[in-house]
This record gives sequence, structure tokens and C-alpha cells, in this order.
Amino acid sequence: MIASSTPQSDLLSNSIKTAITPMMQQYLNVKAMHEDYLLFYRMGDFYELFFNDAVVAADILNITLTKRGRHKGEDIPMCGVPSHAYDYYLEKLIKAGFKVAICEQLETPEEAKKRGYKEVVKREVVRIITPGTITEESLLESKQTNYLCSIAVIDKIIALAWIDITTGEFYISTTNGFSLASDLARLSPSEIILPEKLFQGERMKQVLQEYNKNISVRANNIFDYTRSENRLKQFFNLTSLEGLDNYNKAEITSAGALIEYIEHTQKSALPKINRPKKIDSKHFMLIDPATRRNLEIEKDIKGQKKNSLLSVIDKTLTSLGGRLLSTQLSAPMCDQSSINRRLDNVECFIKQSSLRTKARELLKAFPDIERALSRIFAKRTSPRDLGIIRDGLDIALLIAETLTFSSEYLSEEIKQNLNYTGNFGNLLEKLKSALKIELPFNIKEGNFIRQGYHLKLDELRDIKINANSSLIKLKEKYQLLSGIPTLKISHNNILGYFIEITPSNLKKMPEDLFIHRQTLGNSIRYTTEELKQLESDIKLCEERFYGLEQEIFAELINEITSYSDNIALLSQAISLIDVSSSLATLAVEMDYVRPLVDSSKNFEIIEGRHPVVEKYLKSKFIPNDCIQNEEQNLWLITGPNMAGKSTFLRQNALICILAQIGSFVPAKSAHIGIVDKLFSRIGSGDDISRGQSTFLVEMVETASILNNATANSFVILDELGRGTSTYDGLSIAWSVIENIHNEIKCRTLFATHYHELTELEQHLKHLRCYTMKVTEWEEKIIFMHEVIKGKADRSYGIHVAEIAGVPLSVIERANLILTQLELKNSGSSVPSSIPIASPSLKPKADKLELKLKEIDIDALAPREALDILYELKNMVK
Repeated sequence: MIASSTPQSDLLSNSIKTAITPMMQQYLNVKAMHEDYLLFYRMGDFYELFFNDAVVAADILNITLTKRGRHKGEDIPMCGVPSHAYDYYLEKLIKAGFKVAICEQLETPEEAKKRGYKEVVKREVVRIITPGTITEESLLESKQTNYLCSIAVIDKIIALAWIDITTGEFYISTTNGFSLASDLARLSPSEIILPEKLFQGERMKQVLQEYNKNISVRANNIFDYTRSENRLKQFFNLTSLEGLDNYNKAEITSAGALIEYIEHTQKSALPKINRPKKIDSKHFMLIDPATRRNLEIEKDIKGQKKNSLLSVIDKTLTSLGGRLLSTQLSAPMCDQSSINRRLDNVECFIKQSSLRTKARELLKAFPDIERALSRIFAKRTSPRDLGIIRDGLDIALLIAETLTFSSEYLSEEIKQNLNYTGNFGNLLEKLKSALKIELPFNIKEGNFIRQGYHLKLDELRDIKINANSSLIKLKEKYQLLSGIPTLKISHNNILGYFIEITPSNLKKMPEDLFIHRQTLGNSIRYTTEELKQLESDIKLCEERFYGLEQEIFAELINEITSYSDNIALLSQAISLIDVSSSLATLAVEMDYVRPLVDSSKNFEIIEGRHPVVEKYLKSKFIPNDCIQNEEQNLWLITGPNMAGKSTFLRQNALICILAQIGSFVPAKSAHIGIVDKLFSRIGSGDDISRGQSTFLVEMVETASILNNATANSFVILDELGRGTSTYDGLSIAWSVIENIHNEIKCRTLFATHYHELTELEQHLKHLRCYTMKVTEWEEKIIFMHEVIKGKADRSYGIHVAEIAGVPLSVIERANLILTQLELKNSGSSVPSSIPIASPSLKPKADKLELKLKEIDIDALAPREALDILYELKNMVK
């Protein structure tokens, strides 16, 4: 849950009010209304923090904690960050679990003085920044969505609503107690809001545990149905919600509470939010959180994109394409026509390589118009955002022109989306003629409108240029009058324009003309009536120039927002083209094939490969078949560790995911009946953070599979039962196999060390036994990484220990014990117990050491020495 600073309402007692400055009183008034947030209080060029906020922030940000004034006889802690770089510090605070309220100055000190000599500058919180409401480009992952999510429950119906305010996407969905964790894992929200009463439930706390820092608990009344209904109608300017897909009460409540939270945090600067779309989660493959982690779909085991499936398949060239691909990968589809439509999109770019190359060359320069549009609506924009829209429209036309020229080769969906690239009237021409090529981040920098766009602005620009010339002429005039060739005219924000000389020239200055302003150690500063007038003219000209430029800026903003729906459609088109051409490039480079996806129970992969392992493997990846259907839907796989069982299990699950997002797959051929739910039980790490042992986690995940898998599901189980005693584990594994075979009847890959389970092949007609091929050569074991029909006769665990570098003495002792145990199990006569090994004073020499001792270096010929070197090298391979 998001941490907050210590409440400071006790600071507002009457006795305190009389003991503090008006500025500090203003701060306390604002803080009292925002107790749950760190308050960034604008003072000139800095955001200042006071009291406990300052103590907390200084520690997290590693900045100096100082003091300002006193309260109750004690110093008031204070720290500050420069306003121009606040996002750098903001990122650290947000990641630490804090929310930040931004309190801005609404007027200048001069404007405040006009209201009264002792008046304090007006300030107001203009925005509250939370993990799910960030819009700063520097704080966002360009290729990742930033969802703000809400959960509501009405009449036992659980509803989710989620928004990415950086793009305007808004969705709602109904879920259930089992699917909630999977749905949240699919969305990977940056922040979750829910009512206080809902958060108190133990089951909900368990589901939300991994989002702990990013939970915002809201008052129960905010999740009132009537209140939410009215909020939605008001926000979207509707008289009724009847036209919005017949949402149920829980969905409306969740969506309305989400909109209210956005209004609360964004104040008057609201982003553009699309009307909510209803999502039926049944249309997507259900993948629970454990399976997402085990398969490293979007993130690797360390929580990073590197080495994940996403990192391997992401060849997108635009930010919006990257976000679409990430979204698609997180939610594989279950609709056959939708899957094949995406596959058609990819295939058209595979078949037309020159078209793909041209399109991708243009996509490289396509900017993030989606998030630029969001910043424009939220009034946190800059001239550069207008340039992004301009450049995006320009490149989109070139892409459309390139693709339309070869439209007969395009898929129907790509053709349809090309229609969205040109519906902008004269907007592009207006932006091109108005804006300079290079544009500033801050509108206050000004001078971003082209010469020739606006006559009056051009006149003011000429006056500004002439003013600089006038200053040079005036400087030269004063140099002649004073006889001081080093005299210069300078400017700063305090004095404005001034004349500056060195102290050694003081006596040369005509006192009747020059008015003294300031004496410093190395210079003396003056002004004149003429310079004052020129400064006044320059200031007036600049005010008019920048004021007019801002008016033009506002006009361009209005023009852009009037085309916002078309820009959103354009973003959709470009992201689709980017993702489709990206997956086509992947398929060509990595030799992927189009899968046949249908409603059958088949899972037939010929020469399948693991997409991630294949990319990073230095040697050639060994492909394997996996053929399952209604006749044989349960594979029991035995074989030693390191032989490739886990890789085989994972690769087939990943191939299934790739096929159902509409991607080609790493195989020679693939026929996949649509999978509705994907489950895995892999891994042995204790869940210490939740106080759960390996075996408990194993059983919880197994129970989830048995209770929720259907005949259309795909299950991979790796070493089920290893977390307990041998016979307990064997019994559980045996029973689970029977349940899957007889009751669930889903496609399953079951890897195990329990060789006894292979006897089930004689009793379960849909079970087939497979093993990992192993070859013995010159007393060495070679893992072939091939899946073959049959059963493993040995586990080769001692060989794996030897490869891992276990001392030779331990290996030899283990072999001795193994031999005696095998004799015992075979019924042969062996000692009643295995003798305990005596401590060895010196480890037994290994083969390499013995070989070295045999060599007489002085007696070796050069050729013999070379032969021995090769022999030694082979021994350590």
C-alpha cells in the first residue's frame, strides 16, 4: 500500500496560527487537505518540502535537510528540489511508494503585491502524481502501458476497470474469485484502487500482495453505484448509460470510481479518456500469475524484460507498436477468426519483403503521437508535442502511400487501417507552415513559430531584432561619450539592462548622464533615461511577441484536439502495421512457420524449438516433436536433469502462446487446437515472503490446476511431488495423473523422476511415455536433448553432480552407495547397512592428476609433448 507522510493536522491549532508566517500558514492550510501526500510547495524556482515531508524526502532523495523558521520552539525541517528537474526526484519518490501533490504558484510576487503589500502569492494543488497517473515522458516506459485499475464488488459480482491516461484507453470487465489474480497479472497495473471494506478481506489481501506498494485504498462511499453512474454520465456528457454495452452495476461502479480518482488527481487538467470498452475475459487465454513467472513471458525471473519471451520477439520500431505487442503477448486470444486475421497480417509482410523493408524504414522515425496527444489534452504540453503530431502525420502519409501502392498484397485488416492515415483536412499543412523544425520543450522559451506564418508576429520579431541592434549602437555611443572602450551593456533578471564599467574608469563617467545603480567588487553599474526607455520598449515588444505566440499555440492546440479521434485511429493503424511487420521480420530471421489454429484438441508440433533458448544458445538448438490429440493427450516424460525436460515443457507452452497472439512459431509445422487456459507447475523456490514452503506452494498451484483446468486447457507439470517424502510425492503424482487423464482430459506434459509412474501407460489409454535420449561413450554420458518414445532406466544424477564439479572422492563414494542400494532393491545379498565412510586424509587423485604424474617431461620428444597436450585437453572437456 502506498505510504504517506505523517498527518500534520495538529499543526493547525489557533495557537500555532498566530506563531507562524503567512507563507507557512498557507502551506499548513494546503497540507491539511493533502495529508496522505508529500507536498511539493512551489517557491520561485524550487519545490520545497517542510516538516515530516522534508525528513522523509531528504532521506529517500539523498539531499540536504535544512531548516526554515521555527515552530513550537523547534526548527522547521525543510528540503527542496529544482523545479526544472523535479521529475528526476519524483521518480524516486514514486518508486519508494509515495504519492506527491504539486502545489504551484498561481501568480507572480508582483501580482500579489497589487492585492496588498503583505499578501502571500496564491498557490494551489494543481495535480496529484501517483504510479497510475504519471504522464511525464521521462518517467514512463515507452513500450509499456501504464494502467490505473479499480476493483469493485456488487451483489457478489467482481468488476475491473482500467485506464492508461497516457493513451486514453479505457476498459471494463467482469471477473471472478479465481480469475481475478490472472486478470490482474495480464494487465500488470501500475496502481490499483479499491474500497476500504474490500481491502480488509484476507483473500483480497492475498491476491493483491505483490502490488502492495501500488494500492490506493479509497473511502467506501466513492464506490457507490449511483454516485459512479452520475460521474460517468457527467464525464462523458451522457443523459443515460444505456448505450454503453449494458454494463452491470459492478462494472459501472468500478468505472465511475476510476474516473473520480482521475478527476481527484488531475484536477482541471483532465486527459482525453475514451468511452469504456467492455472486455470479455473468456476471449483470452487464462494464464495465472505463477505460470507467467515460470514461463518468463513478459519479464525474466529477475523481473526484467531482458531474457523474457517479449525481449526475443519484440522487433517493433515505434513506442505505440511496442505497447500493442506487449498487450497482445499478455493476452493470447481464444477466437479462431481473430487469431487468423492477425496471422494474415503477418503473412502479407513475410511474402512482400521489399514492402516490409520500406515500411519499417519509415516506421523508425515515427514518433509517439498517442502520448503526445494525451499531454496536449492534459495541458502539460509543449511546442515539441505539436512537432510530434506534425511529424507523425507526415510519416503516416508516406507509409500509407508506400503500402497503398502494393495494396493487392495486403491483408484486409491492414487495408482497412490505411483509411485512417489521411483524414486530417489541412491540419498537417498548417502545422508544417506554423512550426519551426527544431522546437523547445518549454513554451516559455518561445520563438517556435516560423517566419512568414503570422504577419503581426513577424513585425514584432523584426522589432526585437532591431532592438538588439539599438543596444549595440547605444553601447558604442556611450563608449565615445565616456572615453571608456571597455564599457558594455549587460542584462540580468534583477536589474534588467545596465551599463557596466570597471572601478578604474570611475572618474571618466559623466555624472549628469549616467545614473548609478550598483557597485560590486569588480564593476560599477549605471543606467540612463535613454536605456530605460529602450528597455521598456524591448520588454513591451517581447511581452507582445510571446503573448501572440502563445495565442497561436493555443489555436494550433484547438486544431489538433478537433482531430483527436482521427489521431487515435491513426495510432491504431500505425501500431498494427508495426506489430505485423515486426512479427514478420522475426519469422523470417528465425525461420518461424505459420501455425494452423483451430477448435480441435490437437497439439502437433513438428521440430519445435524454444524461442528464447534458441536465440541465446551458442550451438544449434535441438528441435523436438510434440504430438498430442484425443488419442494421446498426456505425455509422461522421464529422464535425467540437464537433459532438456524443462526446456521441452516450456517451449511447447510458449509456442502455444505465440500461436494464439497471431505470431508465427519456431517449428517446422504446428497444428494447435485453441487453448482456453494455460497452467504450469515448475520451480522449487520456497515462497518465504508469504511464509509458504516449497511443498505448500506446489500443492496450492496443483489444486488450482485440478479445480480450474478444462478439456481445452494445456498443462505442464515438472517434478510434481518432490517437495515431500518419496512415497508421498509418488502417490500424489500418481493420483494427479489419473485425475487429469480420467476427469479433466486436457493436453498435458508431465515430467517426473518417479520412474514407477511409467507403469501407468499400461492402464491409462491416453497416456504415452517419453524420455530424453542419453548416449554413453567412452565412460561418458552425453545428453542428446532429444525427446524419444520410451522410459528412462537411470536418472544419471551422479553424472550431473560430476559435471557440476563435485569432488571426485564424493562422486566415487556416491557410485559405491548407488551400487549397493541397487543390489538391495534387486534382492541380492548385501550388508544390512551401508558402512559410513572414514575421513580421508587426502582426496583420491583423479585421472588428470594421475596422468600428469606419469609424464617424464625430460624424456618427451616435441611431437609426444604435443600429443599429450591434446590428450590432457580432451580429459578436461
